[in-house]
Amino acid sequence: MQYRHLGRAGVRVSSIALGSWLTYGSSVGEESAIQCIHKAYDIGINFFDTANVYNQGAAEKVVGRALKDFSRDSFVLATKVYFPMGEGPNDRGLSRKHIMEQCHASLRRLGTDYIDLYQCHRYDPETPLEEVLRALDDLVTQGKVLYVGVSEWSATQIADAVYTARELNLDRIVSNQP
Repeated sequence: MQYRHLGRAGVRVSSIALGSWLTYGSSVGEESAIQCIHKAYDIGINFFDTANVYNQGAAEKVVGRALKDFSRDSFVLATKVYFPMGEGPNDRGLSRKHIMEQCHASLRRLGTDYIDLYQCHRYDPETPLEEVLRALDDLVTQGKVLYVGVSEWSATQIADAVYTARELNLDRIVSNQP
């Protein structure tokens, strides 16, 4: 397996990541999902990606159960936040409240003390960028998240985030998942 740096971060990830969108906790049974994750790990994949919204948290639970069989320092675990996880007005988006609550919920579902890569699943035009970046930086400072990234942000949105983080001396975004 080939490995590369995650963006400009020091952590190295397999060139291939195993994701869990539309599969684990839904169309693929838990036993099959665990076998798939174990096989991926056995062939050298060390980068596993999921999201809180995938099957309303069920995918995170399956991924967490599968990865508990391996040493926590031997893999890189990524998950995401943004989409609705409930009916309430604050159960969505990238407000500090939603980011913090969903990070804690993801940690519980994944059965881990920290998330290697915590990603903003979409850009949130309704939340000030500074609020988003400060919340993510706080999670890094608390040791709950090691790196922060984004998913499906435009180049302009990423540039704004990089500039704002630099100006405010906050942790930087290391990746953009298309």
